[in-house]
Amino acid sequence: MALVNIHFLNLQQNYLFADIAKKVNAFKVMHPKADVISLGIGDVTQPLCPAVVEAMHKAVSEMATADGFHGYGPEQGYDFLREAIVKNDFATRGIRLGIDEVFINDGAKSDTGNFQELLHWDNFIGVTDPIYPVYIDSNVMIGRCGTWRDGRWSNVRYMPTTAENGFVPELPKGRPVDVIYLCYPNNPTGTVITRQELRRWVNYALKNDALILFDAAYQAYIQDPEIPHSIYEIRGARKCAVEFRSFSKTAGFTGVRCGYTIVPKDVSVATFEGERIPLNQLWLRRQCTKFNGTSYISQRAAEAIYSPEGKQQVQQTIQYYMQNASRMLAVLRRLGFECYGGEHAPYIWMRTPDSTTSWQFFEQLLYGAHVVCTPGVGFGPSGEGYVRFTAFGSHEKTEEALKRIEKWTK
Repeated sequence: MALVNIHFLNLQQNYLFADIAKKVNAFKVMHPKADVISLGIGDVTQPLCPAVVEAMHKAVSEMATADGFHGYGPEQGYDFLREAIVKNDFATRGIRLGIDEVFINDGAKSDTGNFQELLHWDNFIGVTDPIYPVYIDSNVMIGRCGTWRDGRWSNVRYMPTTAENGFVPELPKGRPVDVIYLCYPNNPTGTVITRQELRRWVNYALKNDALILFDAAYQAYIQDPEIPHSIYEIRGARKCAVEFRSFSKTAGFTGVRCGYTIVPKDVSVATFEGERIPLNQLWLRRQCTKFNGTSYISQRAAEAIYSPEGKQQVQQTIQYYMQNASRMLAVLRRLGFECYGGEHAPYIWMRTPDSTTSWQFFEQLLYGAHVVCTPGVGFGPSGEGYVRFTAFGSHEKTEEALKRIEKWTK
């Protein structure tokens, strides 16, 4: 008899964005002529930049020849891309990495979900709350989160990041956590962490022999040079942190699929006997077994964003989205809504008015203005009473959505 992994049965019925799609589709069935504008799911809308397109065309042409054809590539990625990453994303910030500490993937979502496989099932995890759902769900799948009660998991330390504490989570008190998930710039709140605050987390991890899983997928949107782009800008982080990055929102690769994970050789975890196991070699072994590598075409495309032309073109696209964010902030605040984020990230985190729940506001906005947002409670218990807007639409769609919201509020 084949038996199910019962931990999968503990997952909540649907993934947040599947629930949103279901509700939006139901609305469209009832209102087939309605023009719905989505400011909810964080998919990009602007086309790939010319440097990337040119690199992809060149790579496809190579693949059409016997000499230029590429089959299975190295599971950890081609050296040409890993070298470009080390040189452009880290060396320029005074961070020294070896290319064998860089692992190319098919997007940060995969690795942030898969990395927990390397850790014992009863590690105690801590998450800032609200947080990207994949962090929690992937741990539920292995049986690490306990039981679901009153909107939270019993074996997860939730660390609220709300307007009341300035979106600065407190360090865990009482029982130390073993694994800490941090995401900055934050998804969903759009807020950032200062160098001093990030140093507190690194010091906590070093003191308590904890592992930080640091998601920096939105670091390219940081506008203030004083805000850290990488956790490795903090001394000691190489011993306690793994960092995830993505080209999805940076360069519009949501449909191309490419990102990378940094696993320093200095970071290790323990066995019950006290032996230290380097995560770099363990992750390499895992990838060689379960992953056949990112496509050659995608990696050549990613390499192109580090060319002089690519850098300029990618920055133009980032500023395009940040113009949307700035415009959204200005209009929503003028309408009397309490908003956060949007200055160093493409997300606006808005408090719902009059104690309206997240899902209630979602439905009111959908039916009243034909605009889609993301209910904050889907990101964790502290997200209740908030919704998330994304700035990834076109200028035209964003302006139209804001006009509808303004008309609806009146």
